Amino acid sequence: MEAAHDTAPPPRAQRGFIVIAVLWILASLAALVLIYLTYVTNTAVIVAGSADRVQAEAMVTAGLELTALQLSGANENERPTSGTFNARVGPGRVFVTFRSEAARVDLNGAPKSLLAGLMIGLGVGADNAASYADRILAWRAPTELGDNDPETAFYKAAGLAYAPRHAPFPVPEELWLVNGIPATVIERMLPFVTVFSNLAQVNVRDAAPQVLAALPNMTPQTLQAVLAQRADPTVDPRVLIGMTGGEGTTLAASKAYRVSVEAELGDGRRRGSEVVILLLESGDEPYRVLSWRNNSDGSTAPQRTSSR
Repeated sequence: MEAAHDTAPPPRAQRGFIVIAVLWILASLAALVLIYLTYVTNTAVIVAGSADRVQAEAMVTAGLELTALQLSGANENERPTSGTFNARVGPGRVFVTFRSEAARVDLNGAPKSLLAGLMIGLGVGADNAASYADRILAWRAPTELGDNDPETAFYKAAGLAYAPRHAPFPVPEELWLVNGIPATVIERMLPFVTVFSNLAQVNVRDAAPQVLAALPNMTPQTLQAVLAQRADPTVDPRVLIGMTGGEGTTLAASKAYRVSVEAELGDGRRRGSEVVILLLESGDEPYRVLSWRNNSDGSTAPQRTSSR
């Protein structure tokens, strides 16, 4: 009878290889788990952020609807040119400030004196301000001269790949394309100009002090007097027209309103938007959005959605 033989144990090197393989597998599984957890976390953050944006935009839209309702419900001659209110919307609240675009200088309607006056009030020398105003007027002025147009030749001589629009400004930011105006001047102008009022004048009740300073013959003393008078709600607004001399001023409101809506979410966080709307007198919709800018995401270019 043959003697039984014990099975020889695996060599030490072979056992070490198996341990290393197992460790690599465990490390790979740990890496996959980490990647998955990172993906899930990032997805949750993105979904939560998207949900917040959707909720905020819905609240901003509600603020616009309430503004349009308040403005459309009044007779045009009695319609407020500016105002503020807040209202609860779902679990949050909206804080709304609205102002007629007549409070701004219209790049398409303002005369040279008003455009130059605005720039002078913003620190530009009188001669330069007059020259820059001419550039704005030439940009918007129609022409039938084609390549023989002096302003078109001015742009070609500057080596630019485009010519003046020779039509109304579609957005205020098109000022950046006007040749000959320094960037610092445009930056100062943009908060005080519009393309939506369709007026050659500015509303003396709502215009910023920088805009009122642009009026012909306006002096620092007169400006302070006007600001003091209009702060008194009992003062007849027609008095303000008389104080400014009347030239370049109006009490009329534009049908376009700039609406600043700050949406406060249920957890207290806030997201803001600045929207320009045009009130409509007929049709199914009470207003049309002309420009939409989300302040919360740092955007600076208007998100124009439709034309007038």
